[in-house]
Amino acid sequence: MAETIYSFRSLFLLLAIVILFAGRYGGATAATRGYIKYKDPKAAIEERVEDLLTRMTLPEKLGQMCQVDRFNFSFFPPDTRHEIFTKYMIGSVLSNPYDTGASPSNRVNVSNTMQKWSLSTRLGIPLLYAIDAVHGHNTFINATIFPHNVGLGATRDPDLVKKIGAITALEVRATGIAQAFAPCVAVCRDPRWGRCYESYSEDTKVVNMMTESIMEGLQGNAPYVADFKTKLAGCAKHFVGDGGTVGGINENNTVADNATLFGIHMPPFEIAVKKGIASIMASYSSLNGVKMHANREMLTDYLKNTLKFQGFVISDWLGIDKITTPPRANYTYSIEASINAGIDMVMVPFQYKEFLDELTKLVNGGYIPMSRIDDAVRRVLRVKFSIGLFENPYAEETLIAEFGSEAHREVAREAVKKSMVLLKNGKTKEDKVIPLQRNVKKIVVAGAHANNMGWQCGGFTLTWQGFNGTGENIARNKAMKIPTGKTRGTTILEAIMKTVNSTTEVVFVEEPNQETSKLHADAAYTIVVVGETPYAETQGDSTTLSIAAPGPDTIRHTCGSGMKCLVVLVTGRPLVIEPYLDTIDALVVAWLPGTEGQGITDVLFGDHPFTGTLPRTWMKSVTQLPMNVGDKNYDPLFPFGYGIKT
Repeated sequence: MAETIYSFRSLFLLLAIVILFAGRYGGATAATRGYIKYKDPKAAIEERVEDLLTRMTLPEKLGQMCQVDRFNFSFFPPDTRHEIFTKYMIGSVLSNPYDTGASPSNRVNVSNTMQKWSLSTRLGIPLLYAIDAVHGHNTFINATIFPHNVGLGATRDPDLVKKIGAITALEVRATGIAQAFAPCVAVCRDPRWGRCYESYSEDTKVVNMMTESIMEGLQGNAPYVADFKTKLAGCAKHFVGDGGTVGGINENNTVADNATLFGIHMPPFEIAVKKGIASIMASYSSLNGVKMHANREMLTDYLKNTLKFQGFVISDWLGIDKITTPPRANYTYSIEASINAGIDMVMVPFQYKEFLDELTKLVNGGYIPMSRIDDAVRRVLRVKFSIGLFENPYAEETLIAEFGSEAHREVAREAVKKSMVLLKNGKTKEDKVIPLQRNVKKIVVAGAHANNMGWQCGGFTLTWQGFNGTGENIARNKAMKIPTGKTRGTTILEAIMKTVNSTTEVVFVEEPNQETSKLHADAAYTIVVVGETPYAETQGDSTTLSIAAPGPDTIRHTCGSGMKCLVVLVTGRPLVIEPYLDTIDALVVAWLPGTEGQGITDVLFGDHPFTGTLPRTWMKSVTQLPMNVGDKNYDPLFPFGYGIKT
């Protein structure tokens, strides 16, 4: 009997050993075969997210909350660059606005190299690569550059804006990048703000219309991303009220009651959330004295809990540093305040090691609850799963042929045509200047803006502050080996020369003087091109909104001399023009048209009608500002919605 019991025990022990080895080395059941739910594309996204989240260590979680600059790789020896992903487990990378000059195929290779390192980690969580693409893929040389948003607002054409979003997404994806920090859905209420050209309009209805359309183009008509091969993850910015700061000062305080906040500034974000925007960027600015990067009431209570936003909230560049004054005065506090307020991913361009160390201490010390960390990581993972990044982590070169294609440029040219606004056409109704005659003996084109690709594209083109603008920009661009001439496209002067009769003499005078009108008195007319030089963000804040020198002198030396004078304004916002208006025969606003200058001549010479209308109120003087349509004492030079049709 004892021997029988012993035999059963031996058999049982042997069976247990077999089961143990089967579990470790691959048995027959799904569980013992190593089934991992988060890697199963057929599993529900939320189940995949939760399965992966339960497997992650604290360092792996915090890495997903950190976005670093791609330039970090140049600081690492080639054999240790992988540590950004394999040691620090960084979950996202961005290219800053100076990360330019690479060919699409080169950037695809870089993207795939970074992705390979990310996928080599224990859990194989793919990297999310992001970039600014605010009027086309604007960081890349020879991309299609569209008019800035203020010009698109003048078109009132949501179908066109949807096409622009789709082309932008395709060209960004062609370079191996999966997310764009676009669209900007700010409602600019004061043109003195240096980011006003990033806003479609002062009118919320126009911004709402364009927000819905651009999102469908960028992400597709589905939550997050409809087709990851040609679409990308969008990012609505900047939440919330950045277009309403006091005095139009960038990053300043917005004073707003509920009617202003929820009636003017919030609606575009509500539309973005309903359309399934992947991420939302917090604003540098404050709302009623509270920094948006630390505003729990708006980021968590309203955006996440009330609107039910399911994507992730990302900080702006060094955004959490600016919670304190001066910036970074108490970095530990800034981390604690921002994460607890609801920031899910922090843009930490270079000092990510310090950020991760401090964040780890705050979590371990109980200052930031693990539930808040899990919520942030859950949101980041949800987006990565939803856009198909786990199934398609690597970029392909199949789209490179469409990068900057003629078909894309035709759409950009259409956008330029439809964005042009005619404000004056002749000093009398019978004395019309437009359409211009092309079969004349001689014309004069005056002003440096006429032949400067960088100036007609504006800020956020090749570099943060634009290119070939001020002397400072030129010097910086040369130092960084960025071309100071132009990216591929057509300047206004080149477009004029292509449009007029081959026998017409076109005289270009970059900086006219008092003798210019006398020397060219036989010209049929003068096209004067003046405006602003490139800027971005705070560098664009202006208290005067004056035409950049020598623009005023260019107008004085060419207009009012007896020769017909057409002024084309290249600008991101209304400028003070009333003092010169009586001497000007015709006045056109081209905004910041981008690379396709031929669209300007299409309307000037009558091949396409003027259909654009003002997306902003045009003031008489800056003393009237802020002044928007619907205001009590509304007395503009040209009202919102004005535009002469031809």
